[in-house]
Amino acid sequence: MMASLLHCDWLNKAQNILITGPCGSGKTYIACALGHTACMKGYSVKYYRLSRLMLELTQAKADGTYSKALQTLAKLDCLIIDDWGLEPLKAAQRNDVMEIMDDRNESASTIMISQLPTDQWYQSIGDNTLADAILDRLMHNAHRIKLKGESMRKTQSNLTDREHLEVK
Repeated sequence: MMASLLHCDWLNKAQNILITGPCGSGKTYIACALGHTACMKGYSVKYYRLSRLMLELTQAKADGTYSKALQTLAKLDCLIIDDWGLEPLKAAQRNDVMEIMDDRNESASTIMISQLPTDQWYQSIGDNTLADAILDRLMHNAHRIKLKGESMRKTQSNLTDREHLEVK
């Protein structure tokens, strides 16, 4: 599957990628590797943690550049959003995500990264009607990558077991 995705045909077809798994399992690494490959092939790509994207859009509303910010996001060939579902979305954030997904639907690709399994995304959005609309646009043409395993940060740590001990 990864070899196929690295050809970037999913971008030409405006398909999405949903990457789920536990903390430290390599979700962000894989998403950024796909984004980097897309960049090397001439596609436009931007990475955001969801909280920072929401902050940027809130600031754009305040300074009158909201419409321009949405247009910029819509034009990206690939938008990578990390930490999806980490905290419940507020009403304004749900509307922002809906605008983004609607603008990008069937015209651009989005990679969503989440610790939550996709069957829990509905509840994390918070509003049934918007959840239906957002997830319909996001999931109906998506490749799904479900990762498992222990945190790579833990297994690749340079600390010895003795150094991991907590000093009291």
